[in-house]
Amino acid sequence: MPRPAPTGPRPAAAKPSARRRLRLAELPRRSETAIDWEPTPEERVEMARRIDVPSVRKLRLQGTLHPRGKGDWHLAATLGATAMQECVVTLEPVTSRVDAPVARTYLADWHEPEEAEAEMPEDDSLEPLPDTLDLFELAAEALALALPDYPRAPGTEEVELSVTEPGKTPLSDDDVKPFAGLRELKDRMGE
Repeated sequence: MPRPAPTGPRPAAAKPSARRRLRLAELPRRSETAIDWEPTPEERVEMARRIDVPSVRKLRLQGTLHPRGKGDWHLAATLGATAMQECVVTLEPVTSRVDAPVARTYLADWHEPEEAEAEMPEDDSLEPLPDTLDLFELAAEALALALPDYPRAPGTEEVELSVTEPGKTPLSDDDVKPFAGLRELKDRMGE
């Protein structure tokens, strides 16, 4: 016989975790865990030092941690951050805004490759299951990967470098294209 639908107010959703470290063994296995973490000002200074940028002004990691199977976990989150970087041309401060997805699957049955030259798995979001998930470390890694590699200050023009001995002609783009001469030869022969 079917159970009657419950009446009355629904139970409140679990409050998102704002803790920096989450012990996975203490999290509920029957439901997802919401995450909403922002570092303290001191942690932002440490993160900037760790990823080698002048400062991290804002950072927030929001998402959910879902149990998978008997012992695995999947994290689906968004990292929002504002960081200061240095322009690669002028070294002026450049503000970089990042809004990036963060996905990790933590496997309880993780096996390290034993061979010296092991193939990289196609899914780079797979990681060994930690006892404690450190959101600071996760956010620092995600931010370092999401920031522009070569930030430029607005209005910075392209810089052309030519390193050559005095009196010699520098290499051009055409000089380093070995098949350009073959194409010219083919075009002449086809005429």
